[in-house]
Amino acid sequence: MFAVYASGISADEPLSVLSVGQIDPLPTPEDWVTVNVKAVSLNHHDLWALKGQALTADQAPMILGTDAAGVTEDGREVIVHGVIGDPTKGRGDETLDPKRSLLSEVYSGAMAAQVRVPARNLIEKPKELSFEEAACLPTAWLTAYRMLVTKSGAQAGDLVLVQGAAGGVASAAIVIAKALGMRVWATSRDEAKRTWAKELGADEVFETGARLPEKVDAVIDSVGEATWSHSLRALRPGGTIVTCGATSGGAANADLNRVFFLQLKVEGSTMGTSEELRGLVALLIKSGARPVIDRVLPLASAPEAFAAMNSGELRGKIVMTL
Repeated sequence: MFAVYASGISADEPLSVLSVGQIDPLPTPEDWVTVNVKAVSLNHHDLWALKGQALTADQAPMILGTDAAGVTEDGREVIVHGVIGDPTKGRGDETLDPKRSLLSEVYSGAMAAQVRVPARNLIEKPKELSFEEAACLPTAWLTAYRMLVTKSGAQAGDLVLVQGAAGGVASAAIVIAKALGMRVWATSRDEAKRTWAKELGADEVFETGARLPEKVDAVIDSVGEATWSHSLRALRPGGTIVTCGATSGGAANADLNRVFFLQLKVEGSTMGTSEELRGLVALLIKSGARPVIDRVLPLASAPEAFAAMNSGELRGKIVMTL
C-alpha cells in the first residue's frame, strides 16, 4: 500500500528516516473498518515519531499520521478519530484508557491509501466541511477544543489567554475560543505572528511574558517551561491553566505558593474523545469557523511537508491529499 512511513528513528536528522512508497500495514482486528483516505494533516506528533519521541526503533517501519478524512467501503464520508482506546476502560473517556494509543504508535497511521480503525472512531463528515478541512480536526483542533470546553471552565464572555499564538494547538484555540464567544488574548515572541493572531480573531496580542492589563479567567498553554510562570501570574484568583504540552521543556517552576494561595487550578489535557470531536464539528458548522490551512500538497510530497514543519515556519495546518 502507498504510504508515508518512518523507516527508522533519528533524533538529529529526522527527515533522513522519512520514507514514501509501498509498505504493508500492520494487522488489525477483523471487525475494524477500512477507510479510503482522501486527506490527511500533519502534526508535530509525526515529526516526533521520526525523532524517536513518539516511536521506538523496534516499532519501525511505521506508517505515520493521526488525522484523516475519507470514505468507507460502503460510501460514508467520515472523519477518523485517532485515539485508539476503550471508553469503558477509561470511565467513559477513551483518552483515560491506560492502554490507549494514537494511530501510528501501535497500529498503522493514516498517511496511506487506506487506514483501519474501530467503528466507534468514525465521525460522520458533514457536507459543509471539505475533506481537507475535516482532516485538520482530530489532533490539534480537538486538543484545543477539549482544553477550552472540557478543561478550562471558561464560558462565553470570559477572558482567555493563549500562549505561543502561532502553534497548531494555539492557533486553533484562538479560533475556537472566539467561536465560543470568549474574549481572547494571545502572546508570541514574533511580531508577525502576533499580527497573524489578531487576523485569526484575537482581541489583543502581547509579547511573550509581557505584563497584562488585567487578569484572565483561563490560560491555554502548550509551550511549557518558557511560558509557565507567566501563565500562572496572568490568572485571576480561582483561574485555570490548561496544559497539553511542553515544547520548550517540562522543567517549569511549579510556584506552589501562588497556586495554593490564589486557589489556581492546573489541568492536564491530551487529545479528546470521539464525542468531543462531534462537538467540535458541530461548533464549526454552527459558527462558520473553519480550520486555517497553510498549504495543500499531494501525499507523495510528504518530504516537503515535513521539512516545512521542521523549519517551524507555518501558519496553520499542512494538508496532504490522495
